[in-house]
Amino acid sequence: MPSSPLAALCPVAADMYAGIPYPGHPHPNSTPPRPYLRPKGGAARGVALSFTLPGDLRSASIARTASAAALEAHGLARYVWPVAHTVSELVSVTARMSPGRELYVSLRHREDAVRLLVWDQHPHHTELDTAALCEVRRRRALWMLAAVVDDWGGEWGMCEAPQPSRGTKSWVTLPR
Repeated sequence: MPSSPLAALCPVAADMYAGIPYPGHPHPNSTPPRPYLRPKGGAARGVALSFTLPGDLRSASIARTASAAALEAHGLARYVWPVAHTVSELVSVTARMSPGRELYVSLRHREDAVRLLVWDQHPHHTELDTAALCEVRRRRALWMLAAVVDDWGGEWGMCEAPQPSRGTKSWVTLPR
């Protein structure tokens, strides 16, 4: 497996993306997108933040910043630390599973729990050995996420995205 920062975790993707160079520096005119945030004390519906990011390792920083800002704007600062860590882990691992493909991130707060969802376009493999190896690599890469979620008494998992979508959904639920 290549050792570049863009090295894919999936054995099939590693071969497909081995020749893609990893940009060393961000574009000088690029700024991370700022989410639209409702002010504190607004509607009691809670956080509802969704956005799409490029399948790039630098996207983890954007996801972390946007999620933290949304939680703080909605008076949910107690969730900033665990959500910042879990969204960073999920986005960076999913970016390595499908380099160059878009990732979808969703953050919701409902009924005293925060639910984080990251969907990537990494297809499931038809060959059983490859599918098993791919899942093992993804789970091993998420060891820090597992530790944070366990410490907070939450749950996490992943599954195949429902049809007609393709890819993998990874999710985290953190209770109050």
